[in-house]
Amino acid sequence: MLTKRDLLRSAALAAITASTAKSVPVLAQTSADRPGFLKAKDIAEAGFIYGLPIVMGYGVMYEFAVDRNSGQFKAPFNQIANAANVFTYKDTAVVTPNSDTPYSVVWMDLRAEPLVLSVPPVDPKRYYSVMLCDGNTYNYGYIGTRATGSEAGDYMVVAPDWKGATPPGIKKVFRSSAQFSLAIYRTQLFSPDDLDNVKKVQAGYKVQTLSAYLKQPTTTAAATIDFPKIDKELAKTNFFDYLDFALQFAPAQENEKEIRAQLASIGVGPGKTFNFKDLPLEQKLEVGLGMKEGEKKVDEAVANAGKAINGWRVSSLFGNSDFFNGDWLKRAAGAKGGIYGNDAAEAMYPARRTDSDGQTLDGSQHNYTLTFPAGQLPPVNAFWSLTMYDGKSQLLIENPINRYLINSPMLPTMKTNADGSLTLYIQNKSPGADKESNWLPAPSGPIYLVIRLYWPKAKPPSILPVGEGTWQPPDVKRVS
Repeated sequence: MLTKRDLLRSAALAAITASTAKSVPVLAQTSADRPGFLKAKDIAEAGFIYGLPIVMGYGVMYEFAVDRNSGQFKAPFNQIANAANVFTYKDTAVVTPNSDTPYSVVWMDLRAEPLVLSVPPVDPKRYYSVMLCDGNTYNYGYIGTRATGSEAGDYMVVAPDWKGATPPGIKKVFRSSAQFSLAIYRTQLFSPDDLDNVKKVQAGYKVQTLSAYLKQPTTTAAATIDFPKIDKELAKTNFFDYLDFALQFAPAQENEKEIRAQLASIGVGPGKTFNFKDLPLEQKLEVGLGMKEGEKKVDEAVANAGKAINGWRVSSLFGNSDFFNGDWLKRAAGAKGGIYGNDAAEAMYPARRTDSDGQTLDGSQHNYTLTFPAGQLPPVNAFWSLTMYDGKSQLLIENPINRYLINSPMLPTMKTNADGSLTLYIQNKSPGADKESNWLPAPSGPIYLVIRLYWPKAKPPSILPVGEGTWQPPDVKRVS
């Protein structure tokens, strides 16, 4: 009779032989203290869920700040890169990218000394934010219109173990939980002819080391790192290699000690080294099956996140360490659904893949409409948008009018109905010249839609509290 263990081995072996290396890495461990097959499989599953955001973040860092030939390279560490344009279909490093606001980004290497981020005065009518997100994908701080106001200021970002005095002139100190961290600047663009004004704001963003800020000589330098090459395929086959590498830069927090100890028992963690190809077959099976089941759970968590409201998933999947409180599945779902999203207070992201009848949105098969009743546009302090993505890749799509979203600054150019409502046409082909102002081009295939509410209003009508707000996004209806 086949035991459960035999069945699991058979399933894993079938998966591996069907796809030579769709599983992943872990150090060949022959010591007697290595967990048995089932336990190791469970650890690999939990480790995949725990590590997915960390590995995804490493992949973005590698493309943005390490590999100058990646096609997505922005700038070396500790140097700001200002994009004088919004994201388009050509930007592929980050899934579900925002195309509302020109981005500025700086990948911060905090190992040698803190960095000082300086922002200029910004017109209060122009929303901007600087989101600080570390290697654990924790949003550990904000600078900007909502969080700190529109005045100029200097802010210091420090490593997990930094100890030192806060110099005069620093408005606030932000502590990252990892030695590598990302600052994402979002600066509102009102219209295409507003780009020069955005450039002026971006020119005022400044990043410097603490020693440069204090006009003192640099006394220490960070050690050179040989960053392992990563791409989407390598991330699938060598997942735990990358997790092992990244964990050395993120000291374990109290709520991580258990999962870190479990990972160490199968050879993953700071000070460990391993290579998937060197693993015995049984260990390959453990890891491959664990990853497969972990990925399934993450996908289910993304699909079921938050609460279903008129067909939209309304959830909050981003925040600091306290927000997640060791809920690694929630953290993984946030990263898989759209890494580097904002806290709910900064932005909300209702998302959907189906129409009002529960059928998959598909631009090759149908046309759709979304109608905001009069006086019921998304309630925000800043602005809102509706963005179109390819349903498979979650990337922006190439289209004949180069329109990736419809947002509130576009309202003056759009047509309202006789009753004051606003209908948006979601389809692959033009709805006709008389309706094109309200057209959001769709792919010829599956559709993924996201509404963004920047700085959502806290008082009714509001989308907050998450899943319980008095404002609800309207349904998407199939019309043909």
